Amino acid sequence: MPTTNTINYTAILEKIHSEVKGQPITGKVADYIPELAHVDPTNFGMHIYCMESGHHSVGLNEKRFSIQSISKVLALMFTMQEVKNKEIFKRVDVEPSGDPFNSLIQLEREKGIPRNPFINAGALVISDMLVSLWDQPKQQFLEKIRVLSQNPTLDIDQEIYESELAHNDRNASLVHLMKSFGNIENDVDEVLDLYTFQCSIMVSCKELSTIFSLFAKEGWNLSGYRSLSEPETKRINAIMQTCGFYDEAGEFSFRVGLPGKSGVGGGIVAVHPGKYSVTVWSPPLNRKGNSELGMYALERLTTLTGLSIF
Repeated sequence: MPTTNTINYTAILEKIHSEVKGQPITGKVADYIPELAHVDPTNFGMHIYCMESGHHSVGLNEKRFSIQSISKVLALMFTMQEVKNKEIFKRVDVEPSGDPFNSLIQLEREKGIPRNPFINAGALVISDMLVSLWDQPKQQFLEKIRVLSQNPTLDIDQEIYESELAHNDRNASLVHLMKSFGNIENDVDEVLDLYTFQCSIMVSCKELSTIFSLFAKEGWNLSGYRSLSEPETKRINAIMQTCGFYDEAGEFSFRVGLPGKSGVGGGIVAVHPGKYSVTVWSPPLNRKGNSELGMYALERLTTLTGLSIF
């Protein structure tokens, strides 16, 4: 098996980029959030932070895009920093859903306890916890991500934020349903506002790879302090592996073999514990809501390097 210090990541990324240019685009840019529909579907960027050789990139690796559901991993981490795990996982489970990310049927059947923190219902419960924990939830969320990304200019896209708030009926239904079961403690609009805000943060592939390097480094971030304990990092990586791609998590494990998380902004971030973090951005989504070319690029990465967790 190759080691990361013998792999020429720059050459591999260039090969993947060349291959991606020849792939047909059959996916569609997310349009249920109107502002996301305006993104150029030909955009592509990829960035690796390797623990041994540093940063490697190709394409639009520093162009920012909407983080969307990738933020759910960070929301869970921030909650785990302040709340005992057993208290968190009384209110949200850690099982794959097997259903669409915004399903109401499963939530009704399971009495308001979401299957995992990375579907919308689960992330909304986590948002509810953060609203209880923090005095200024939106600002505190943003400041924490700025620190982890090592970039104080990171911010939200106001138009995406307002567009999502105006088309939030499905998420509002999820919160109201969970509140009826006693699993939401705060005002519904305040919970929705934080959740929508965090999804509207704009990040680049480089910034996401920098942030998620902590999941490859046993909880240590690139600024040199520990964000999570080793057991907590292991747990989040496990949830990313089994639940990070909605009802396509098995397919991602089969094809790519890394823990990761996708977002409908077209980003996918993945980690190889002990080796690297990688982000790819391509806006067109497949029918499960994951970046079509992003899945392809990461499959090629683990194939060409010969490195996955399996």
